[in-house]
Amino acid sequence: MVVVLTIARYAKILCPSDEIKGFVETIKVMLHSMDDGETTMSAYDTAWVALVQDVNKNGCPQFPSSLEWIVNNQLPDGSWGDGLIFLAHDRIINTLACVIALTFWNVHPTKCQKGVQFLKENISKLENENEEHMLIGFEVAFPSLIDFAKKLNIEVGIDSPVLEEIYARRNAKLTKIPKNIMHKVPTTLLHSLEGVPNLEWEKLVKLQCIDGSFLFSPSSTAFALMQTKDQKCLQYLTNIVTKFNGGVPTAYPLDLFEHIWVVDRLQRLGISRYFKSEVEGCIEYIYRYWTKDGICWARNTNVQDIDDTAMAFRLLRMHGYEVSPDVFRQFEKDGKFVCFVGQTTQATTGMFNLLRASQVLFPGEKILDDAKKFSYNYLKEKRSTNELLDKWIITKDLPGEVGYALDVPWYVSLPRLETRCYLDQYGGEDDVWIGKTLYRYY
Repeated sequence: MVVVLTIARYAKILCPSDEIKGFVETIKVMLHSMDDGETTMSAYDTAWVALVQDVNKNGCPQFPSSLEWIVNNQLPDGSWGDGLIFLAHDRIINTLACVIALTFWNVHPTKCQKGVQFLKENISKLENENEEHMLIGFEVAFPSLIDFAKKLNIEVGIDSPVLEEIYARRNAKLTKIPKNIMHKVPTTLLHSLEGVPNLEWEKLVKLQCIDGSFLFSPSSTAFALMQTKDQKCLQYLTNIVTKFNGGVPTAYPLDLFEHIWVVDRLQRLGISRYFKSEVEGCIEYIYRYWTKDGICWARNTNVQDIDDTAMAFRLLRMHGYEVSPDVFRQFEKDGKFVCFVGQTTQATTGMFNLLRASQVLFPGEKILDDAKKFSYNYLKEKRSTNELLDKWIITKDLPGEVGYALDVPWYVSLPRLETRCYLDQYGGEDDVWIGKTLYRYY
């Protein structure tokens, strides 16, 4: 994804031909070196990893470098999280997790005190946060942290009225995916196991990803390791802790997401012609992991989402690959489409990308026609109420992107006009993505 940031820096610059050649070669090198997707580190996930005790029962951290990462990355105000933007959900869950980790190991009391003071002064700000920007799984993960903090006698103002609503949200989400289902069928709750009580681990380990993770979440996998001592969990965490020098990202890998979004950005910025072979390589990679049920942000999983599936579907069709629209059936019920089965809120970008995918339909493909109508009406209503915010990204001009898609259908859109508009809308390196914590691409 770093290639997209490089594109962002140069896309609006009118360059002499020699400079253009230099930029093209730089981006080509980046495209050829794409790996599994690298983002900023997540203090929340790193804290859960730091909490893992030595599997040999020596009473020490299994990952001391993760504990050291926490010590070295506290912000001046006593919090942990993205220091370039203040989002209460992000700062508070990161900070509480780090305070818990330091308290659990009885180290750096001064840093703990600063963190606790920050929490006391800011936890009430959760009441005024925009619901659309709530972190993924926050309503499931945060209550478990509060319970953990109580056991460690950490006082952070946890009697705030907003917590009642958060607990109610958790109960509602867990009701949508009953325990007997989540123990048998892969669901998005695998990404947030640290927030789900009373799990049957002998059943859950059968739903583990090939790489040893639970739906590519370091925090969920760390919690699973604490409960099971599973060697695959241990190996997954050891690999990423080593790769990232103690800190861990909020999700890893992100390989399909990176390959899909890079191609999309190259095309929308009007410069994909410089990278034909590299783009084709990305498309081939995406198709390699395409399934009849779609895909998600990483390879080799049985959980799919409509956002990545829609983006991949459109790109594959545009490049001549035969892909069936039946892939969208699992996301549809009674004429409504969702990003994930069991979701509690809709994603604007998910519907935006579904609308874009639905426009590359052939006659008779009813599921795409239904998807087009639903996504169009959803986005149109959101625009009319000025609510075009998204739960997965904070970007420069999402209303402008959506507005163009609504007002200028793909079949009448002129590529150069679309590029000209997108150059003004594109956030590039300033985009902030929303996962279990905020993150940015390198």
